[in-house]
Amino acid sequence: MKNWYFAALSLFFILTLGSCTINRNVMFRTDHDYAFNTPADSLLNEEYRINVNDLILLRLFSNGGAAMLDITAGTSDSRQFAVFPNTTYLVERDGYIELPEIGEVMVLDMTLNEAERHVESLYANFYNDPFAIVEVVNKRVIVFPGNGGTAAVVPLTNRNTTVIECLAQAGGVTLRGNARRVKLIRTTNFKNEVYLMDLSTIEGIKYANMLVQANDVIYVEPVPEIAGEILKDVAPIVTLVSGVALIYAILIGTF
Repeated sequence: MKNWYFAALSLFFILTLGSCTINRNVMFRTDHDYAFNTPADSLLNEEYRINVNDLILLRLFSNGGAAMLDITAGTSDSRQFAVFPNTTYLVERDGYIELPEIGEVMVLDMTLNEAERHVESLYANFYNDPFAIVEVVNKRVIVFPGNGGTAAVVPLTNRNTTVIECLAQAGGVTLRGNARRVKLIRTTNFKNEVYLMDLSTIEGIKYANMLVQANDVIYVEPVPEIAGEILKDVAPIVTLVSGVALIYAILIGTF
């Protein structure tokens, strides 16, 4: 009877420990030999490029945008001079947007300046010296600063936002975050690119100043807490075993 009891207890201990939650909150794991993408120098300062599902805000003015001076001065109503005032268009999966009078226009992978010049050239046949302003109003980056409870969705309000700006808006690297292993995950042409950055030294500033794109994921790997999490998992087991042993000792002493 005694041997059966300890065998059952040992089996319970092994099964419980095997289902422990040590560092189960670590995401986006990579093998030691994982081939990370290497950002080229041109990529570090690359401007934002329009992507699928971007919501484009287009404002189009005639006469070279001369009326913008009056609008800025507050002496005119922008609606009197704007061909398209504050109109939004969704970039479809094929990279096109549907514009009035023009129809489908390819804007995928264009910078905002390129898109503005392209729209102006298309409407030059309809309006005198068109002036376009193009913005993306739903840009955001997801940041995990090293602790799962502090993740943030950071809206990109500026045309060119850097990695370090996004980290700052998310509260910076947390105490558990490993600044040596910061992953930037980006989807380009429906393929994932993963860049590994070491922001723990001043040499990493060139990566910190890398411009982000919409829907990028910045993931700061958390420092493993093996000892602490083992204790958390083992503590209930030790308490249970101690309680069972105490009951068993009482029963043996009683009989």
